[in-house]
Amino acid sequence: MMITTAALTRRFGTSVTAVADLSVDIPPGITGLIGANGAGKSTLIKMLLGLLPPSAGTAKVLGHDIRTEGVAIRERVGYMPEHDCLPPDMSATELVVHMARMSGLPRAAARERTADTLRHVGLYEERYRPIGGYSTGMKQRVKLAQALVHDPQLVFLDEPTNGLDPTGRDEMLGLIRRVGTEFGISVLVSSHLLGELERTCDHVVVIDGGKLLRSSSTAEITAKGAVLVVEVTERGEEVAGALRSQGLEATADGDVLHVGLVDDSTYDAVLAVVTSLDLGLVRLERPRHRMAELFATPAGGGA
Repeated sequence: MMITTAALTRRFGTSVTAVADLSVDIPPGITGLIGANGAGKSTLIKMLLGLLPPSAGTAKVLGHDIRTEGVAIRERVGYMPEHDCLPPDMSATELVVHMARMSGLPRAAARERTADTLRHVGLYEERYRPIGGYSTGMKQRVKLAQALVHDPQLVFLDEPTNGLDPTGRDEMLGLIRRVGTEFGISVLVSSHLLGELERTCDHVVVIDGGKLLRSSSTAEITAKGAVLVVEVTERGEEVAGALRSQGLEATADGDVLHVGLVDDSTYDAVLAVVTSLDLGLVRLERPRHRMAELFATPAGGGA
């Protein structure tokens, strides 16, 4: 496992518990850390980096104890913080070279790695401009570059799509997927938006109020919601009956149907029935998961 925690807890004073008795195993690959704002995601990441001591419990990152081996963890882990922490007067090249040097790379190697990393995140042409003139999306790419420049085994990305428009979010999620698949670096990426990470991550950990709700593969979560929503122009119950006669689960509420999704053949069956009955198809889609649905689900597969 890349990360293991056992009864990990962090309290602030006597009244606030940010992370509560958290026990979870996180495998290699791309893992989404899901939770509403204030759920304890950033506190957990800072503890895993050895930057914030736990009040109770234990955790290991890449086999290193967070209480006693924080430096060893940070040598092997990249970190993209949530907040805007970039110096506006520096260029992307200056900042990323500086971070590479702090990680122990010689000057020549640091400059070479910086150029390669900025090219990978799409900032090569803008690398000498002051960061203060960058858009939000460009600043997020700089933060990603500095997390990657020392070739870590694992990166922690804290809300990397914050402040981005839909196109910028898609581009950032694509970069994250490349980090995990093409570069072979494991990723722990936090977000309050399940829909974003559902198509990016291999594994999902859901926390609320600092407590584990569930830890499971993304495929397991999506399989639990394997339903098609079908809306026809009329005769919804007749369509549902025709689909049930083919062995599919189908219920109708007026002209809106919910059909159990088996595989791609389910789409073909729906289209064939609608066509044979000479009806119009208004919509055919899979519903998106809502965070509330996961919060209402007991922790299954938790460590």
